[in-house]
Amino acid sequence: MSDSISGVAADMVCNGDAQSAPIGVDYAEIVVVRHGETDWNADGRFQGTLDVELSEIGRRQAIAVGDRLSKEGKISTIYSSDLKRAFETANLIATFCGGLEVRILRERNLGVLQGLQPHAAASVYPEAYKAFQSPKTDQEIPGGGGSIDQVYQRCTMCLRSISMKHKGERVVVVTHGGVIRMLHERACPNKQSVIFLNTSVHIFHLFNGDNWVAKSWGDVSHLSQIEYPRTGFGGDKTSG
Repeated sequence: MSDSISGVAADMVCNGDAQSAPIGVDYAEIVVVRHGETDWNADGRFQGTLDVELSEIGRRQAIAVGDRLSKEGKISTIYSSDLKRAFETANLIATFCGGLEVRILRERNLGVLQGLQPHAAASVYPEAYKAFQSPKTDQEIPGGGGSIDQVYQRCTMCLRSISMKHKGERVVVVTHGGVIRMLHERACPNKQSVIFLNTSVHIFHLFNGDNWVAKSWGDVSHLSQIEYPRTGFGGDKTSG
């Protein structure tokens, strides 16, 4: 599976169109946002469940996406991972858009690899790094790390629960690169994943929790006035 950077939502439509429209009563519109940048993103370090704060660039990104979302339609509520980088992003969005709730939308635990750059991880913990790179989706990572299957089940069940609670409404979910990869896999199992940048916006329509439509993917148009690294570390396979 190859990865490529996408900066325009319409480029990554899966099985819907990217045009805005009134929200129907039979589905929830869920706007998923990756957290703002951290110093570890810029440094190319695995974060996993370690609680890293936003960088100054990350805060500027969060303000930009909050301003954007406030102009695109009423938001019923904002859900967030409890990790600082996501929660701070959500709080900054909430200054524009309203209420905030915490859900189990954490990143994948990467065990002993957390805090390391890939080359160091491969050298210091070769077996754990091999487990991280394994194509087996049930492969856990030494040191308490989870599997891709565990993240997939946790995050898709969480989004389904949110959608059932908010039919006919628009909600925002702030989470992590690994979680967003799993949501993309659920909505578009036959589509290649992409590198999605910090505060990229991804829109899903969920019908009765079971029918997922990806309306747009990887939009960072709100960052046009902000200088930031475009490596996408943590927004591709390096997310776990």
